[in-house]
Amino acid sequence: MAGSGRNCRQGKGYCLPSPFLLNWMRKRRLKRRLGWGMPIKGGVLRLSTIYKSVRKDMDRVEEELKSVSRVDFPWLSELLDYSLGGGGKRMRPALTLLSGRFYNYNFDHLVLMATSVELMHAATLIHDDAIDNSSVRRGRATVNKVWGEDKAVLLGDYLFAKAGEYCADTQNLRAIKLFTQTLETISAGELNQIFNAFNPKQSRQHYLKRISDKTAALFTLATESGAILSQAPEEAVRALRDYGYNLGIAFQIVDDILDFTSTEEEMGKPIGSDLAQGTLTLPAMLLLERQGENNPVAELFRGGDKQKNIKLALETVCNSSIVDECYQVASDYCAQACRSLSLLPDNPTRRTLAELADFVIRRKR
Repeated sequence: MAGSGRNCRQGKGYCLPSPFLLNWMRKRRLKRRLGWGMPIKGGVLRLSTIYKSVRKDMDRVEEELKSVSRVDFPWLSELLDYSLGGGGKRMRPALTLLSGRFYNYNFDHLVLMATSVELMHAATLIHDDAIDNSSVRRGRATVNKVWGEDKAVLLGDYLFAKAGEYCADTQNLRAIKLFTQTLETISAGELNQIFNAFNPKQSRQHYLKRISDKTAALFTLATESGAILSQAPEEAVRALRDYGYNLGIAFQIVDDILDFTSTEEEMGKPIGSDLAQGTLTLPAMLLLERQGENNPVAELFRGGDKQKNIKLALETVCNSSIVDECYQVASDYCAQACRSLSLLPDNPTRRTLAELADFVIRRKR
């Protein structure tokens, strides 16, 4: 099917993934075991419904995030209020809480870790926007646009430190070490992206390594730390780690698709922003492979007219099979994530994590 990803994988009123993921699950007889395929109103669940089992605990995380801005320095308080109050899916803290529900649910420690994970995520977004000189995120001006790059960088540093403090308060050495390793990985991934900006000679393995470091690492921290803090057996820790990793890869691939197929209103930021920054994503990579002559991505990366080539690249991708092919790759990673769930106790939380995988594939922003 040619055209936009906006109409892809919408389902028929059931809690099902894309056809690719559903076919994978049929072959392995996982659909019934994981609780997928149950009729639900409207096709794809809202996050508020998916988070229902941890809603009260998510509210506690929100309270912790609000408390972070209660500092004596008014300017810092304003910056923190702005950066932490901009909404978002809160998917990463939800993953930490959900991953902790399979064994010994340590409420206090899991809330601390969930808050830590969200603070780290907020810090990475602030730094990303400063590095890319982005002016809009989630439909409003970025911190660097309002206060300047210098203050944005320092605010990101502050949030990283605060995230570390929350993690340390769990007093779990394994979780603390995992936190520091994740921060190292994310930083290395960002450097990798910067040094390879406008480089068309990148392999798919290079792309997967980059999104593994920049995105999947934080998803993995969310799920693995939840398992660790609930004293899960090692097999379950590995299963939740694998689930988080593969879900994170799928999430980023879908994000990269939406940068071509969505709208600025839906995304809350300009579409084509990855191309504008010289970041080679999977849709752009496939376009480079398929179109040898007059390729808008190649022209853009050689310094050609930015607006013209971005517009042409978006149109070409959306009117080709590339969108579907990218969704298939993302669905394969979601399938791997769901395969990991089969190793966990059969309870409502496992179904919730399966529903979250479905949401990742079918989200519009």
